[in-house]
Amino acid sequence: MHVFVRDGDKVLFSQRGGPFGRGRWHMPSGRLDEGEPLSFGAARELYEETGVIVDPAHLRLVQVVHHRQDEETTRIGFFYEATGWEGEPVSKEPEKCFALEWFTVSEPPDDVIEYPEEGLLGYLNGAGPVAEHGWQ
Repeated sequence: MHVFVRDGDKVLFSQRGGPFGRGRWHMPSGRLDEGEPLSFGAARELYEETGVIVDPAHLRLVQVVHHRQDEETTRIGFFYEATGWEGEPVSKEPEKCFALEWFTVSEPPDDVIEYPEEGLLGYLNGAGPVAEHGWQ
């Protein structure tokens, strides 16, 4: 799950510290815990990574990306927009998130990981609810 946190025309981005996409940008994100609904997992991961609080009822699903990373690895990413949130974003997991920064929707960071970038572009362009990325 990925969460778009907006402040007007700005979107919050996370600079990744983990092995996948290390040093590159994408939205705050994470994985589900066993038995956890998608929106609850997205809200939990957003808080754990950034300290931003969002009620799962204030998460709107805006994009789904079916991503093929390589011959053996595929992912399905669910991209939410936080329609209401509170708190000041801080990097609560510095080993996983080197930095949090606001970028305008017209000038996102240059080095966005391709798979989340597909979700961002679909969200911003209203290209439809599902995108396929990395498939030949």
